[in-house]
Amino acid sequence: MADAAEDAKQKEALNGQLKEYIAEWRKTREKEEEELKKLKEKQAKRKEIRAEQEKKLNQSKKEEEEKLRKEENEKKAKEAEEKKKRLEEAEAKRQEMLEAQKAGKEGDGKKKSAAGGDAKDARKEMSKTKEQLEEEKKIALSIRIKPLEVEAMDSDELKAKANEIFNIIVQLETDKYDYEQRKLTQELDLKELKERQKAQLRQKALKKGLDPEALVGKYPPMIRMYSKYERRTDTRTYDDRKKLYEGGWEVIRAESLDAIWKEKYEEWSKRPSKKLPKWFGERPGKKAGDAETPEGEEEGGDEAPAAEEEEDYEEEEEEEEEEEEEEE
Repeated sequence: MADAAEDAKQKEALNGQLKEYIAEWRKTREKEEEELKKLKEKQAKRKEIRAEQEKKLNQSKKEEEEKLRKEENEKKAKEAEEKKKRLEEAEAKRQEMLEAQKAGKEGDGKKKSAAGGDAKDARKEMSKTKEQLEEEKKIALSIRIKPLEVEAMDSDELKAKANEIFNIIVQLETDKYDYEQRKLTQELDLKELKERQKAQLRQKALKKGLDPEALVGKYPPMIRMYSKYERRTDTRTYDDRKKLYEGGWEVIRAESLDAIWKEKYEEWSKRPSKKLPKWFGERPGKKAGDAETPEGEEEGGDEAPAAEEEEDYEEEEEEEEEEEEEEE
């Protein structure tokens, strides 16, 4: 019984400890949950603040972009107006010049001033982009081509206007043809001048001792030194330098062959041409009682020396060929 009572007391003590631990754990858990709630609330507040800041930044950016667009549009409008004014002034000047040319009043002074202005205008036109040229073209056409009020015109006025437009087209076509012909003549003149320049450059190159085509190319000729070891410019002419590479071993070989041929020819020309010398003494192969000359030798005496001469000549030619091969 005593043991059972002790066991019960121990269980009660353990239960009391467990209850205390559970209570403490619940308190700590509640604190942690409260902290988590506070942190989540802070995060939500920060997100709201950031969203508001981003909205403000986006609005400010949009406002700045709109301002820049407005400024760019205003600048473009101002530039277009300025261009239009300039083109209107240029068109007015052109019309005045055309009227003056038609009337034939003003002479050389105005032509010279117009030529100077045309050169400056051409330089400006070369520096412009395609977009700028297209814009100016549109503005110029809008100035030159004015709208026709056809509804307010009578039949006579329409006929007069049609005749006027026809005359303008004819004049423009004639001007176009004249300008094309002028362009062709200028191209021919430029071609002739280039050919003259090339001829002068060829003469200059020959005088300096260079190749005739040295100064004609795109780049200037290289400075030719006299040699690799003598650092001075080569003043020799092209023909002199060309003669240095003529001749050589082939010329020496041809000269030596000519000398050998002459020697052999002299030796061959000194040989007896008609008959070989007679045999003095006893004929080789002669037997006792045989005649001095064998039968048939006297008859063919003229033919035998000729055959022997041909054999000797062939032997000399073979010797010459062997000598030439040895020299090579």
